[in-house]
Amino acid sequence: MSEYIKYQHIERLGSSEVDGILDGLVYVFPKIDGTNAHVWFDGEYHFGSRRRELSLDNDNAGFMHEASKDLAILDLAKELEGYHIFGEWLVPHSLKTYRDDAWRKFYVFDIVKDGIHMKYEDAAWWCNAHGVDYIAPIRILKNPSYEHIERVLDENKFLIKDGEGVGEGVVLKNYDFINKYGRQTWAKVVTNEFKEKHNKEMGAPISSCTKMVEEKICDEFLSDHLIQKTKAKIEVENDCWSSKFIPQLLGRVYHDLVTENIWDICKKHKNPKIDFKSLKRFCNIKIKNTCPELF
Repeated sequence: MSEYIKYQHIERLGSSEVDGILDGLVYVFPKIDGTNAHVWFDGEYHFGSRRRELSLDNDNAGFMHEASKDLAILDLAKELEGYHIFGEWLVPHSLKTYRDDAWRKFYVFDIVKDGIHMKYEDAAWWCNAHGVDYIAPIRILKNPSYEHIERVLDENKFLIKDGEGVGEGVVLKNYDFINKYGRQTWAKVVTNEFKEKHNKEMGAPISSCTKMVEEKICDEFLSDHLIQKTKAKIEVENDCWSSKFIPQLLGRVYHDLVTENIWDICKKHKNPKIDFKSLKRFCNIKIKNTCPELF
């Protein structure tokens, strides 16, 4: 029996984990704001979320309940026995501008076996053959620059209502790229984060030079989008929002800030001396400024 595997962490563009990912053929996919889900078959069907295997009694936003009745998804998983089929189960989180007919559907974004990702063209063929929804690239770019990626951000209208702006961001996949640690890794760019980072790298004035390092870390690595998305996940998990979830929001955002970014923080700030009590304080301040209605 094959075991549950967690989908890989998508690294920020600019992280050391994805140094060199722009060299070669880069597939630029829309990043959609749902919940991570996947299905696999090993003689029987299994369903998973980002962190765990699901059961009908312990589901994730109704994904297993719906997918276990979807013959197209089940047939695809059975024919690709041994592969893990990852996708986004589109339920409301922080982005509410998707078309009405887009919700509560499973959109495949990767098919993986033994740590190797099936190339897009092959994955698309399998999905088309079974009538399963999947995420197609916005563009395929050869040796793109940051400027190319920024322009594509504004083209991300995948599933978005007409006139309602653009999506969350993009995911960059170079199927020939293996990072310096020997892993096949993807990069992400979230719309507002990328524009701010790009402006800094292109020489825009930075006024935060006198800030404490802990405050700089929160400015650089803690986005409003991450805070809103974490709040939305807690709300979905509990089918409501209540003030009693505020401590959970504060703790989960701080946990993700540290665990997902500590290597990049150390690299960027040259192994700084960090007062984690101060870091937690600035993290809480950022959350309160982003969601003042909760406090």
